[in-house]
Amino acid sequence: MGILIGLVVTLGCVLGGFMAMGGHIEVLVQPWEVVIICGAALGTFLVANPMKVVKDTGKACVQAFKGAVPKEKDYLETLGILHSILREIKSKSRSEVEAHIDAPAESPIFQAFPLILKDKELTAFICDYCRLIIIGNARSHEIEALMDEEIQTIRADSLKAYHAVTAVGDGFPAIGIVAAVLGVVKAMGALDKPPEVLGGLIGAALVGTFLGIFMSYCVCAPIATKIKVVREKKNRLYVIVKQTLLAHMNGSLPQVAIEFGRKTISAYERPSIDAVEQSTMNTPAKAA
Repeated sequence: MGILIGLVVTLGCVLGGFMAMGGHIEVLVQPWEVVIICGAALGTFLVANPMKVVKDTGKACVQAFKGAVPKEKDYLETLGILHSILREIKSKSRSEVEAHIDAPAESPIFQAFPLILKDKELTAFICDYCRLIIIGNARSHEIEALMDEEIQTIRADSLKAYHAVTAVGDGFPAIGIVAAVLGVVKAMGALDKPPEVLGGLIGAALVGTFLGIFMSYCVCAPIATKIKVVREKKNRLYVIVKQTLLAHMNGSLPQVAIEFGRKTISAYERPSIDAVEQSTMNTPAKAA
């Protein structure tokens, strides 16, 4: 919603200011300039990126428009499921714990936290490292190094859409110049026409430059930034898992270990200690 409001404000101010100083809005209606600019941008985008990144960019744009960042409930469920699993590791046998992490979709613990179970990548991350922990011979500093490497890989993959949109935005001004040059070429073929006609053709050509710059700095750049913000916040869930599991490996009790994870959340989004305690207290009932 924020992106739509921002685009409406930007477009309204640009067009409103143009009309207020005596410009005619119909001059800016140049559909073939739009076809040239947007078509060339789309074509270069498809050339530069594999199909997986193209699809992920569409998904990222939807997430950006929806503002699909983790909410307090997501953080509470992440901490809650970690608390439940660590309690199982502490009090149950290895075979009983393995039953949960080998088939999370069938586990009552994971089923009690549907937001986490829905996120297949985060669920796999939790299960993989819990499996390493219950093996018993993994050292915390080795697990930490491995987690850091995987989180860095996850971050790089999640930000490919951001880099793809940024690259398209950077190319828009140049593509706008291409459209403007083609418009000038067309105008040069009409030098024998009256000044009114020639002026209209030159004006139409300059619209290409305007559209290229506008699409770059007023559309692509803010959307790319929003994609980065959303993806970075979603990646924060992996850091919560990392710090919580490392605290457990270093000897912390489950209720203390999740506090290590809670502290990695931004202060203005971090759920309170009372909210976390209330959530974890309700965990046994939810799992049942």
